[in-house]
Amino acid sequence: MRITVDGFEDVHRTQQARYPLREPGWQPVHTIYVPADLFSASTPSSWGGQALDLMKAHLPDAAAMAEVFEIPSGLAADVHARVAAKLAAEPVEDLRVDFEDGYGVRPDAEDGDAVAAASALARLHAEGGLPRRWGLRIKSFADGDPGRSVRTLELFLTELVARAGALPPGFTLTFPKVLMEEYLGQFAKVLAALESRLGLPSPVRFEIQVEAPQTVMFLRSDLAESLGGRLAAAHFGVFDYTAALGLPPHEQRLDHPACDHARHVMQTAFAGTGVELSDGSLAASPASASTADVHALWHRHAALVRHSLSHGFYQGWDMHPSHLVSRFATVYAFHLAHYDAYAARVRAWEERRAAGGGVMDEPATIKTLVAALHRADSALG
Repeated sequence: MRITVDGFEDVHRTQQARYPLREPGWQPVHTIYVPADLFSASTPSSWGGQALDLMKAHLPDAAAMAEVFEIPSGLAADVHARVAAKLAAEPVEDLRVDFEDGYGVRPDAEDGDAVAAASALARLHAEGGLPRRWGLRIKSFADGDPGRSVRTLELFLTELVARAGALPPGFTLTFPKVLMEEYLGQFAKVLAALESRLGLPSPVRFEIQVEAPQTVMFLRSDLAESLGGRLAAAHFGVFDYTAALGLPPHEQRLDHPACDHARHVMQTAFAGTGVELSDGSLAASPASASTADVHALWHRHAALVRHSLSHGFYQGWDMHPSHLVSRFATVYAFHLAHYDAYAARVRAWEERRAAGGGVMDEPATIKTLVAALHRADSALG
């Protein structure tokens, strides 16, 4: 008599839906945030130009690159060239026009700024200068006025579609301060209504900000599934999170152990679901235009980016043009430092031979190595 496992098919279908087996797609290494009233069609190129000027003035050669960013001398020239080329060609990979903390409360002006931001992004799209990923951050429902958030979004999308003819690819939304899980379902219904009204492709996806202890408590693996594929990413918000925990101002930093805990919860909750993860930011710019102050800012930001990378967070927020230099320099050095060794271990596994150096790789490690190489190719490409 054959023994069967009752209910297996249903459980396995749920597993496949919740934990899709697919190669990770392209993910930006950063997101820049620009207050809506300061955003224009020239913002991406302006940030790139400012970053290049800083690099030329304070990072003239490979030796300076190696010293400031603690990069091995053998990699410094390659990294220096790559950063300069990146800033000239594509300084911004992901852009958010900010209507939340960076914008403030200004109800009379918000309508006009929403329309102006949509117009600027439509112009960027027409000129071929729209970042590969882009969008806006609306106000939080937790602020007590969801109508304001919805109105800003509706005005923005209506103007954008009217000017561009359709919703350009790469669009995403940032939904901040999700203190109650119910807000997620409510926001998903708003997006469905806007899709129907404006003829948008479905589903419009959004990312949540994990910036409150309350949010961490309801993160779980079926959250993305429950939102019908709309949840694209989870971004950590360091300053709101550490403030909510009562940490003193000088301890409100990305590498605080409390932040490590929150990020590890995010990783555990969304592992295998396809939901991308992003780290937060450094809220600082160079104290002055002096080389010493610029180097100090770069050194601190690079240390935070390395901390994120070492914890498996490959994207973060950049809040000032100077951050682009330290972001790309640190990301490139991180991937280049291990690329050849990872590739050699994968080849050894595929050829059924020892990797050398006493390394004994497991299948799970090989999958991780392949993913790391894929991620490096994406970031370095």
